[in-house]
Amino acid sequence: MRRFSDVNAGAVSASAPVRICDIGGWTDTWFSGHGQVFHIAVEPRVEVQLHAHPIGSLASRVVLDAVNYGDRYAFDLGALPGRHPLLEAAIEEVGLPDDVSVEVSVSCAVPAGCSTGTSAATVVALIGALDALTPGRVTAHEVAAAAHRVETERLGTQSGVQDQLCAAYGGINYIEIDAYPHASVTQLSVPDSTLWELERRLVLLYLGRSHRSSDVHDRVIADSERRGGETRPLEQLRRAAECARDAVSAADFDALGQAMISNTEAQAELHADLVSDDAHAAIAVAAAHDALGWKINGAGGEGGSLTLLCGPDMRRKRQLLRALHDADPRFRVIPTRLSPSGVRIWAT
Repeated sequence: MRRFSDVNAGAVSASAPVRICDIGGWTDTWFSGHGQVFHIAVEPRVEVQLHAHPIGSLASRVVLDAVNYGDRYAFDLGALPGRHPLLEAAIEEVGLPDDVSVEVSVSCAVPAGCSTGTSAATVVALIGALDALTPGRVTAHEVAAAAHRVETERLGTQSGVQDQLCAAYGGINYIEIDAYPHASVTQLSVPDSTLWELERRLVLLYLGRSHRSSDVHDRVIADSERRGGETRPLEQLRRAAECARDAVSAADFDALGQAMISNTEAQAELHADLVSDDAHAAIAVAAAHDALGWKINGAGGEGGSLTLLCGPDMRRKRQLLRALHDADPRFRVIPTRLSPSGVRIWAT
């Protein structure tokens, strides 16, 4: 029996990074079977704060505050209201000590539906915080696996494995999926000077509206099944991930930009809906201002975001940012920093 007396602290905080530039995405899915993905973990992070109370001191076992939505409400395990299914399912996945009630606050500065793996990062941080209520600790890989189960098994949605792994591990990663969902993570060891230059050149551009990646997954999977499973675009995506890994290891930003472009072209070949008109418009502006590369984040489709890689001249980068705003006022740059660490969990 897990009891309140076993809880290590009355308050626990956790945070996890989101990801950008996920080259090779789509090959980490069940219909690809095997794959390679390169991605970069960045801040701002998803933030979770959890306060534990003796059971009976709150109206229900759980009080959940979804800060970004301005929605605070109470519920009991086994009777989920479905207002924020992902958060509710994550809490039920881990469970609570037998005589504990909790208040949970979840927030993130990245817009929902930004295509940066925010949902996965939220679940990773939430599972990490809940795990701290009991003795023993799950590993980063176990947290990622549990977060993936929440999306695919509890909620029945389509999900690759790379978003959860990025949130759990942080850093710049090369992921190999030998047989979905089993994956290994290689964290690239990169000199500080390369990291600083990469951080300076990267731009996260929000296209002004959110999207649901699961809907896009369904269309792409249906099209892939009509083609007979394995396709040339999937192999191009795998190869792009390898090229991105080698480029960053060699501090070759031109080659990284080409890997990003190759990935975006392969996404468009995988399904035309993956590169939206808004994305095409932003890419045209980036190309006209000497950007080295562009990558549609996540699944692609309407809305979401792009990762842009600028050249060495920061004057041209500033001109690009002004031109993007002039092209469409909905376009918004989200300031980011590289995140060398993954999920963080601490008692307060």
